[in-house]
Amino acid sequence: MTPGLPDSTFLYIIEIIGTFAFAISGIRLAAYKKFDLFGAYVVGLVTAIGGGTLRDVLLDIPVFWMQTWVYLGVTGAALGIVIIFRKLLVSMNKALFIFDTIGLALFVVIGIEKSLSADYPMWVAIVMGVITGSFGGVVRDILINVEPLFFRKDIYATACLAGGLLYWAAFSLKLPPVLTQSICGITIIVLRMLAIHYNWCLPQLNVNSVKAENELTDNN
Repeated sequence: MTPGLPDSTFLYIIEIIGTFAFAISGIRLAAYKKFDLFGAYVVGLVTAIGGGTLRDVLLDIPVFWMQTWVYLGVTGAALGIVIIFRKLLVSMNKALFIFDTIGLALFVVIGIEKSLSADYPMWVAIVMGVITGSFGGVVRDILINVEPLFFRKDIYATACLAGGLLYWAAFSLKLPPVLTQSICGITIIVLRMLAIHYNWCLPQLNVNSVKAENELTDNN
């Protein structure tokens, strides 16, 4: 394990919490779209494990959820919570944002930590952190047939990147592991909240759709 990193037990706890938060966000959105119970479970599961699965495949390490049934069970527990508190969670416009942001922050930390533990350089760890935090949400949005949040103008992947860069800075300063992780996670949460509150967004790439379509037709 890379010096200064927390032990595997602490990482496991963070991963479980992140799995639950992301599963809630996926199931809640599926409930809003009136999916059946099985469909909602699948959406929640994919949201929770999608990013970590791609990360582990790219890092060439055992896929985390294939080592234990706990992640499937945590998603089932999340489904139960949504069923019990369905009216509350589905009716709350901020519920999805809250759980999605918590899951995002925790999973970025997990992605960075696991990459460093596998002896990859920090720049790779930051990329893996972004993938871990965001890819499950991309698949979730595709499954429910909405434009993926990752590709919109919202501060989403940018927040992950900012958290990762501050993790790098804190790690370089040899700050305590928990403090380093907290700086990363809190940065992501704060940026997402500020972006929503102040309507921050990245510039859009605007192209005249009619002109672009005509150019494509002419080129073909």
